[in-house]
Amino acid sequence: MNSTATPSSPPPPHLLRRIAEIAVVLIVIGLIIGLVPRWLAHRKLLAQTFTDATPIVSVISAAPAKSELGTPLPANVQAFIQASIHARASGYLKNWFVDIGDHVTNGQVIAEIDTPELDEQLDQAKAQLDQAQASLDLSKITADRWTALLKTASVSEQDAAEKQSDYVLQQANVEAARANLKRLQDLKSFDNVAAPFAGVITARNTDIGQLIAAGSGAELYRMAQTDPLRVYVQVPQQYIYDIVPGQKAQLSFLELPGRTFEATVTQTAGAVDPTTRTLQVELQLPNPHGEFFAGSYAQVQFNQSFEPKVLTISDNAIIFRAQGTQVAILGPDNKVQLRDVVLGRDYGDIIEVLAGLKADDRVINNPPDAIADGMTVQLAQTETNSVQ
Repeated sequence: MNSTATPSSPPPPHLLRRIAEIAVVLIVIGLIIGLVPRWLAHRKLLAQTFTDATPIVSVISAAPAKSELGTPLPANVQAFIQASIHARASGYLKNWFVDIGDHVTNGQVIAEIDTPELDEQLDQAKAQLDQAQASLDLSKITADRWTALLKTASVSEQDAAEKQSDYVLQQANVEAARANLKRLQDLKSFDNVAAPFAGVITARNTDIGQLIAAGSGAELYRMAQTDPLRVYVQVPQQYIYDIVPGQKAQLSFLELPGRTFEATVTQTAGAVDPTTRTLQVELQLPNPHGEFFAGSYAQVQFNQSFEPKVLTISDNAIIFRAQGTQVAILGPDNKVQLRDVVLGRDYGDIIEVLAGLKADDRVINNPPDAIADGMTVQLAQTETNSVQ
């Protein structure tokens, strides 16, 4: 028996489409599985290469230059007012009332002088004034009489004029005698030696019975006003513009170790001594309790009166190139900015920067030789804040 084969029917179109979609998905999945890890690894390699190629730097900040005014300078402590007391009247010292270390007030009598010769001169001057006054009275009577007789032509005009002139002369004699008496009375008032100001007696160079010569005679007393005290210090020329009135300073005394006392600059000499090249500066030191002594030695350390304008930086941050002296500044975007600077004094590990740098700049320390303007760098984890 013969049989005829029946041809198979082709698969439906939707089935073929489904098979194609599955194949495409499998191919895409295969590509993803194969290519994505390689792509990620490539990106990681590029990032690591960029990181390795970016220099790692550390930054420091500039520090204010330390003023050498902080170095103690020798100073002399002197009384605010000091005077030698001499006699204005000659005689013998009758008594003295104060001794060294005594505090006296202005006008207080501190000694008494016996003045016998001056007393005699004073008596004589009084008698001379009486004589001159008597002569004046007689001359006035005579001048008046001769003036009356002149009206009756009993005397000549010449005689009347002479009497009138004699009257004027006697008036002058009275004034001269009165002035001489006043002078001697004033001298007599100096037989009591008085303190010219309030202060302390620092020396007594006389005693009872000593012969006293007025004017250029020996010093009787020496006294001083010790509150406040004047302090004088010689400031070297290079620091004279750092000293201003009202500036504070710290005083120390060898005999008072561990203690400092505040004084205030009151004025300066206004000129540099051409011999020592120093400026004399005066300070005032309060001394209400008499703790400090005039004539003593002290050391003065001035306080800074202004913000320092000079900065210092580590010498490792300085770049020396053909373009000049530079520093590398790290910007906020981690890009390098090369900046020209002007250097001052070199202290070895640090250098003064006079211009071109600000206190808030982030300066790259130990910059690489190949560093350039605009280069991107990485900031190290440990950052040095400032230069000491």
